[in-house]
Amino acid sequence: MDFMTPRFLARRARVALALASFVLAPLDGVTAQSARLAVRLLRAENLAAARARLAAGDTTLAPAYARLLDDAKSALTLGPWSVTDKKGIAPSGDQHDYMSFGPYWWPDSTKPNGLPYVRRDGQVNPGSRGAESNSPSFQKMAGTVSTLALAYYFSRDETYARRASLLLRTWFIDSATRMNPNLRYGQAIPGVTDGRGIGLIDTRELSSLADAVGLLGASTAWTTSDDRAMHEWAREFLRWMRTSPQGHEEANATNNHGSWYDVQIVALAYFIGDSALAEETLRTSTTRRIERQILPDGRQPRELERTRSLSYSEFNLEALTRLAELARFTSVDLWHHAPAEGGGIGAALRYLAPYADGTRTWAGEQITPADPLELLAPLRRAERGLQDTSLHSTLQRIPPAARASHRSRLLYPDTP
Repeated sequence: MDFMTPRFLARRARVALALASFVLAPLDGVTAQSARLAVRLLRAENLAAARARLAAGDTTLAPAYARLLDDAKSALTLGPWSVTDKKGIAPSGDQHDYMSFGPYWWPDSTKPNGLPYVRRDGQVNPGSRGAESNSPSFQKMAGTVSTLALAYYFSRDETYARRASLLLRTWFIDSATRMNPNLRYGQAIPGVTDGRGIGLIDTRELSSLADAVGLLGASTAWTTSDDRAMHEWAREFLRWMRTSPQGHEEANATNNHGSWYDVQIVALAYFIGDSALAEETLRTSTTRRIERQILPDGRQPRELERTRSLSYSEFNLEALTRLAELARFTSVDLWHHAPAEGGGIGAALRYLAPYADGTRTWAGEQITPADPLELLAPLRRAERGLQDTSLHSTLQRIPPAARASHRSRLLYPDTP
């Protein structure tokens, strides 16, 4: 490999610049920093440790930090997005109601008007991502806010916090642009239904947004009024999730949809201060999901039924490992929870571990290319939760450059 190529030199320069700018940022002690961070999914002590190591000139974390800053600088030009931007309007007639369409549903070519739509699992209908849907905008907003909030936390550059705050206000708070706190019209199927419980998968990154708000807490850009309004929105959305027919439908899902439902319930419950609801969900609902979804050998039968069985197996583990991290604040140990005959999150991770090597062939059906990096964050969470040395070996199967620059390197830094 030629280490003097323009691409390599440019990357090295970005890493050096990132470290130099970081050293200039004022830092508090690690303990004081982590104590002030209102995060639950992320580990406050890990973030504080990564920040201190960067300030000390630790080059092992520098590639991930440089990439985060690159992403954040690009994010400054994105958005803002609003639920009211869509070209269509929900059946309620209220432009503030979120609306999206089932991605795997297509016009029936045997019908003159194509209705009702028919399902093709794993094949995304581009129309479901079109201008009439709020789903693409929500996903972009959530990812952009998370990037900007992390960049603000590590750099203390208020520019990032101001943009993140604007995006949050536009989607959740400002009366002219805010989303009504419900998903009544999520993942509709033309000719079949105006909305389904499955639509709740669209807002799964509310769990990340809750932590993003926590990361913005020290910024002057995110005001007390903003924080109060955001918490009120979350409280109303959580109430809707728990009382609506769509919420009940998703709560009863026995695959990744049920797991992601729990992620949102627990994350939002913690966000609004209802730790009792968070613990009750983890102790009763989530433990049952782990027992029923994962076989003793680690297979996840409901995900293996899909035409993208590897991707969905990884997707469900992303949700379950988030829940295991959220359970740190309770006496429920989801990392080691399993029926007497075996199984659990550890077994599922070990079953999928060989496929962190992108050259390994998956035996099940997978109609689209799988991304080995989808396992990176769950594996790094599990390194701490399970204390399983075999998982560290699994991480080494992922290309070193990808591992070094991946954001999870900052969120879950290993021992220097």
